[in-house]
Amino acid sequence: MSQEDPGFESNHDHQHCIVQALETARALCRERRQRLTPIRELVLKLVWHNHQPLGAYDLLPALANAGFNSAPPTVYRALEFLQEQGFVHRIASLNAYVGCPHPDRPHRSGFLICRGCRRAVELNTGMVHTALKSSADELGFEIEQEMVEVVGLCPDCRATGGAHAQS
Repeated sequence: MSQEDPGFESNHDHQHCIVQALETARALCRERRQRLTPIRELVLKLVWHNHQPLGAYDLLPALANAGFNSAPPTVYRALEFLQEQGFVHRIASLNAYVGCPHPDRPHRSGFLICRGCRRAVELNTGMVHTALKSSADELGFEIEQEMVEVVGLCPDCRATGGAHAQS
């Protein structure tokens, strides 16, 4: 029940990702006996719009246009629920959120973030975690939180010297 991560593909069909994310979230919420309220669903849809990480304040105008309470606590509550359910990930360095292409299974992940077009792609960081844990164990250190966020240029932005704009 997970969608494929589009990577940094050109001409990617974002509508397909949105539909898949919503179908998966609805099914998982039914299975987990959780409520995917209209505002949570709208926030999820907005986050999946184009694979660019969005901050809570980026979502407020769309919530207001849809007739929802557009106060920051409203959007933060929706994002918190979506994150708890594994439907979105928070990218700490950007204080922003992206959709998770694999919400049906727990996993360790990190992100490649393009500084040109701002798209973010989720990576499986299981091997990175293993290496970090091994190094930390040698030092007697217990890892409580780990974030892997790598900034660079996607293939499209590299081809245009960093000037590619994602629509």
